Parts: sequence; C-alpha cells; structure tokens
Amino acid sequence: MIETIAAPSPNFDPRKSPPDMIVLHYTGMQTGAEALARLRDPEARVSAHYLVEEDGRIFTLVSEERRAWHAGAGFWKGERDINAVSIGVEVVNPGREWGYRAFPDRQIEAVIALLSDIRGRWDVANGRILGHSDTAPARKEDPGELFPWKRLADAGHGLWAEPTVAPGQALTIGDEGPGVFVLQAGLARLGYENPPSGQYDEATATNIRAFQRHWRPGAVDGIADGETRARLMAVLRAGVASGG
Repeated sequence: MIETIAAPSPNFDPRKSPPDMIVLHYTGMQTGAEALARLRDPEARVSAHYLVEEDGRIFTLVSEERRAWHAGAGFWKGERDINAVSIGVEVVNPGREWGYRAFPDRQIEAVIALLSDIRGRWDVANGRILGHSDTAPARKEDPGELFPWKRLADAGHGLWAEPTVAPGQALTIGDEGPGVFVLQAGLARLGYENPPSGQYDEATATNIRAFQRHWRPGAVDGIADGETRARLMAVLRAGVASGG
C-alpha cells in the first residue's frame, strides 16, 4: 500500500460492479488546493478517487469501492456510464486555461506508484488506462499531449507503440472510401465511438485528435496522416498482445 492523505469527498454513490478502468484527468485549476476544495464541495457535485499533487503527494477522496463523479457523459467500448466502471485520478496541472505545462517527475512517479497500487486490487487491462479526452473526445482535452503516456507504459501501465511509419496519403474531413472505413473501424475497435461509415466527418476528426493527444502527441490536428494511421494499427496490436 502506498501512503496517501485522507481528504474525504461527499460526492459519490454506490457502484453496481467492480471497477475495470482507470481514467486520468488534469485538474485545470490555478492550484491544487483549489482543485481539492472543489472536489470536496457538495454543491459542485464532482469528485475523483484520487488527486496527485505536483510535489507527489496523493490525496484519497473517495473509496475505490464507491462511484466517484469524475467522468461525466462519455463512451468507451460500448460503456456510457464511465463513472460506474472506472477509478478517477486527478493530476494537478493548470490546464489550458491557466497555463498548461509539463508534469513534474515527482508527480508522474507518484502516478505510476498509484497505478501499481490500484491494479494490485482490481483487474484493469492496459487498454483501459485512459485519458478523459479518450472517453469524452468532443468535450475534454485532458490530461493532454504533455502527459507522458509512454513513460507510464514503459512502467507497465497502459498501451504504447512505436511503429514503422508507412507512407501514404493523409485522410481528413471530406475524404471518403475504403481507407476511411478502415480507419474508423480501427478507432471503434480501440474503444472510441466511431461507427464506420466510409466518410471522414467532424466526429472522426475529433476522435483522431483524441487519439493523437494520447498516442501521437507531436501532431494533434485531427488529420490521419501515415504516422497516425500506423500508430493506430500498432496500438491495436499492442492491445491484443497485452490481453486488452
């Protein structure tokens, strides 16, 4: 067990089944203290199971056995009540409104330790360690492209892949045909709500941006170029290899 600081929040309700997903957020407020206060405010009606400060301190707000209110409306692999199946971890960072910045090493070390601790109690597959932007691409951008997903995966938590880039024409809004259909099928197979239609619409571009924030942070533009498509296929293969 890791050492945490108790900071109980009243904002929770019962679970109907054990959690099998972890959703990572950034707080998007000026300070961690402000975020902690909001997550404990009964009138705010938001919470998370944990908050990880920039200095590495970990606060426990809601018992893992309870349903915290951190994800809101979302979707992943057919599940729409993300709160019901997930453990929510808020990572202190000002976010885009207050000066988005890199996450300190001590903070990420604490996140990795926390993930190890959580996964020692619950069956959470690597493919179900996600960002808020993965489960709600049209609403959320956190924890964003500065979050070190590769570092987490190198520590054994989450999916990552470094594919050989295959040259090919980029796909973008307005394109249609078999290539778009295959792209959309890949996004849907990974977990995004993206039924294949063969038409590259705004919803597809939104999902590509979410995918890029997590797995191709160097170019978050909603355009499925060769590298983005190669990474999608590689992440899917990595998910199969890891059992989820």
